[in-house]
Amino acid sequence: MLKKLFYFLLILSGTQLFISCGGCSDKKSKSGDALTLNDSLISDAPLKLSEDIMGEVIQNISSPVEMANLIKSSGAEFSQRILNNPDNVSRYETSYKRALNLGVFSADLGYINIYDKNNVVVSYLLAVKNLADGIRVGQFFDFNALRRMASNSTNLDSLMEMSVTSFNKMDSYLRDQNRSNVSTLIVTGTWIEGLYIASSVVKETKSKELAIRIAEQKNIIDILEIILSNYISEPNFATLVEDIRELKAAYAPIRITTELAEPKRIEKDGTLIVIQDEISTVHYTEEQLATIMDLISKIRNKIVE
Repeated sequence: MLKKLFYFLLILSGTQLFISCGGCSDKKSKSGDALTLNDSLISDAPLKLSEDIMGEVIQNISSPVEMANLIKSSGAEFSQRILNNPDNVSRYETSYKRALNLGVFSADLGYINIYDKNNVVVSYLLAVKNLADGIRVGQFFDFNALRRMASNSTNLDSLMEMSVTSFNKMDSYLRDQNRSNVSTLIVTGTWIEGLYIASSVVKETKSKELAIRIAEQKNIIDILEIILSNYISEPNFATLVEDIRELKAAYAPIRITTELAEPKRIEKDGTLIVIQDEISTVHYTEEQLATIMDLISKIRNKIVE
């Protein structure tokens, strides 16, 4: 499970998002043409968060990994209809839209991998390639090798390992170039698409476990809104922040309570270790969840349009 692309993109993007916010002034492309700030996605708005907060956010933001398994275990059939259409890539003409939808298609790849749908994975890899090229990070992906591996289900682990390596290189490059808002958009697109897919499945299967995972994302929305607000001077970011704030308001009535569970005792190297667990309970109504899922759908559709 930990080798699923969905998991690693969230962790890599999330790590970049919370540890390397910072920036520089406007830059020029290698060809010498000036890039507008809107399109270069370069920011000079630093953000510092404590290590504890970063760890908590990264842990929570990886929760779509559990969603991925719950989606399949809910009994829902694979549906390509709920994914973004690779033909839409040609419509994404700005770096803002390309970065957001790079996250979207990466989440779609995670969903495809859950069901081992090798017959459609190539078109989504090509979508990722085109979007990565569009924000000048495509050089980190060997797409010919990825496509060959995708055609054979026995190569799934190798495919995931190569994909992770590619995203890791991209992450380092973005950090070096002070383009942390690119990572912000990628992780936002991935998070929204993951919730959209989960919401689509909940509407079909009424899965209680999956519904709880969606409700639990209240732990993420506050931090995501803070991060995105660093770039609110950008018109596109301002619209996205407004959408995220609307979603945050929908999450507000949900309560998450925590209580201590029975300690676990395990033996390691001849030593007895006591681990104190916690049990979280999410309190929400079906109406509240329905409002959240409708807003997720609204935001997601604006991203992919």
